[in-house]
Amino acid sequence: MENALPLIIQLVSGAVGGNIAGSLMKNLSLGTVLNSVVGILGGGLGGQLLGMLGISTGGAEMDVAGIVGSIAGGGVGGGVLLAIIGVIKKALGK
Repeated sequence: MENALPLIIQLVSGAVGGNIAGSLMKNLSLGTVLNSVVGILGGGLGGQLLGMLGISTGGAEMDVAGIVGSIAGGGVGGGVLLAIIGVIKKALGK
């Protein structure tokens, strides 16, 4: 692993994104701990997806664009995965 900083930023941003999504969509919230865990997973997936699409999320040289890309990818990925898991949980609960 040449530079773990982008991944760390994505995971932390994912946790934040998951909790923000949980607070905005209270009916899909899983609670603070699970929102964080799902957000962390979503943040990692979001960052990897952006990397596969060729959108820079950092790498060996971390510039402002790379940091912003990591934050955006992680936060959005965490929020989206939380929404998906919340909808599935709600559908299974009925």
